[in-house]
Amino acid sequence: MKNLWSDRDAKAAIAHYAKQGVNRDLALRTYTTRLLGGVPDLVQHGGGNTSVKTSMPDPLGKPVDVLCVKGSGWDMAVIEPPGLPAVRLAPLQELIALKQLTDEDMVNIQRCNLLDSTSPNPSVETLFHAFLPHKFIDHTHASAVLAITDQPDGDAICKKLYGNRVALVDYEMPGFGLAKKAAAAFKANPECQGLILLKHGIFTFAETAKEAYDLMIEFVSKAERHLAKGKKTVFTPARALPKKLAAAEDVLPILRGLLSIPGNDDGAVTRWVFNLRDSAEIQAFARGKDVMRYSQAGTVTPDHVIRTKPWPLVLPAAEAGKLDAFKAEAKKVVDAYIKKYTAYFERHNAKAVPKKIMLDPMPRALLIPGLGLVGVGKTRKDAVIAGDVAEMAVSIITKAEAIGRFTSIKERDIFDVEYWSLEQAKLGKGGEKPLSRQVVVVTGGAGAIGAATAKAMAAEGAEVAVFDLDGAKATEIAKKLGGIGVACDVTDPKAVQAAFAKVAQHFGGVDIVVSNAGNAWGGKIGDVSDELLRKSFELNFFSHQAVAQAAVKIMLAQTTGGCLLFNASKQAVNPGLDFGPYGLPKAATLFLSRQYALDYGAQGIRSSAVNADRIRSGLLTDEMVAKRSKARGVSEKDYMSGNLLAREVKAADVAQAFVQLAVAAKTTAAVATVDGGNIAAALR
Repeated sequence: MKNLWSDRDAKAAIAHYAKQGVNRDLALRTYTTRLLGGVPDLVQHGGGNTSVKTSMPDPLGKPVDVLCVKGSGWDMAVIEPPGLPAVRLAPLQELIALKQLTDEDMVNIQRCNLLDSTSPNPSVETLFHAFLPHKFIDHTHASAVLAITDQPDGDAICKKLYGNRVALVDYEMPGFGLAKKAAAAFKANPECQGLILLKHGIFTFAETAKEAYDLMIEFVSKAERHLAKGKKTVFTPARALPKKLAAAEDVLPILRGLLSIPGNDDGAVTRWVFNLRDSAEIQAFARGKDVMRYSQAGTVTPDHVIRTKPWPLVLPAAEAGKLDAFKAEAKKVVDAYIKKYTAYFERHNAKAVPKKIMLDPMPRALLIPGLGLVGVGKTRKDAVIAGDVAEMAVSIITKAEAIGRFTSIKERDIFDVEYWSLEQAKLGKGGEKPLSRQVVVVTGGAGAIGAATAKAMAAEGAEVAVFDLDGAKATEIAKKLGGIGVACDVTDPKAVQAAFAKVAQHFGGVDIVVSNAGNAWGGKIGDVSDELLRKSFELNFFSHQAVAQAAVKIMLAQTTGGCLLFNASKQAVNPGLDFGPYGLPKAATLFLSRQYALDYGAQGIRSSAVNADRIRSGLLTDEMVAKRSKARGVSEKDYMSGNLLAREVKAADVAQAFVQLAVAAKTTAAVATVDGGNIAAALR
């Protein structure tokens, strides 16, 4: 493992943080914490922790010895000094004399001794750091160390590799008990430079930040060199894959539907967002003939369970042209997983004090031979985290199997960590937004209404895909919203199919579509050319049909319903003079929205339209506003606010109408008018 320490960068960090009033110790602690956190093979998503013992002024300005320790759940890769809250050291060290200390009391004592009461909760392993005498302490879940300790003879391997330079600590759940056990292990070997927690991770410590960091890199590198001697081909493949595998865009929506959880209300459903990855290592792991042994043995380190559950779901390969057979088999596997998880919970909850409430039983990682690994989460971010953690587990188990046999902690210990309140707190609680867990596609997303709609949908919790002819602009808009941009000519059915395939591959499926792309062509209807009229119909009608068809195909595969929303325009019911080439296809699109509502309502797919008027956009440009206001003999201001409310309607207002229709779970075949009040355009 490469040592990333830089004297120049360390000095720069000291100077940088000094401007914020941060002392040298905490500046260096922040610097090396970020070095460690930036390496996935050392730390994954909120895991690991670091500390430094230093002196700081209390609120009265009196110097006091403190432990600056990583805040629970903070990401070491991007941590700043506030993420290392200062806790008075002496009261923490006095706790070692106690025989027992509950988690609740431990957390309370730590919070009561914070220098700043607004600081985050100190790490669950704060006492571990406090009970050791060293100034700088580093803790990681290094994958190489886990691979050698996740063995039946992991302790023997460690003794051979490290001798007395490292003291070994048998597995115990983090907290007061582990902190005392670690202190005892150090006391028995006070010359050691680190502690290895079997099946958990590694600690290194020293009087300087550089020494502690150097030791971590040295010890992890020793483990890596040992693993390099292992077998190069680890897993024997099971039977051959189908000659032609089904595409990810066809498989993932099926699985997304099978994992969905029906709610109490009619039509209510809890969905999941996916993250697919398919490295060669993952493919070999998923195809191994013993996959049901090594993949189901447990987590590689205890805290992974809150991200991936105790085990991944192993699915069959999906053959092209036989999706119905795959779905039937996959359903059996999902049902078996739910049954297994429920039994696991009931088995261990029977002995739990106090009793726990079962979390949802759905897997957070899927293994699909020939397709890869899928991370599952309530958001795309959560799905990526689950995918990262599961992929790291694949790598660690592969390395472990290359030198021996992967073994995890006992199932009871996994349960205790999964249902430990201090670990669950890392995931965060609180209500979800109305469109959370739903994937939204917005066409014409680089335009004023499209961009405003994508932004409004994301604000309500949706995962967003932005389609536009201008792919670069679509990507720019989507990136700000944490979504994806896709270049797509919606008048080309093949391009539309390909764009929806990208969305299904990226998120796992589609739930809401805002078919918004369009353009305005005018002309007296008796004079307009067939070419112009057909051109308008291609964009303003047939593209909506192509988009809806592609979306419905995915929604039907998911079997969780969906929502189609069309930008129809007031022209659909109140045609403007010399505006027939635009109004005619828009009228057809309005009817199209109702036809989808009629034909697919039984499958839970809703379909509605928005009729907007006089919105400054790519259709109604400033030049067109000037021209049309002049034609009507009014000012531009009066033209744009020429409605019953005398207010200009903006793109954001139209976006809110789309959001409201998306949220209205029992509304379909509706037409929402967004024009400030235009009686002539009111539906009769």
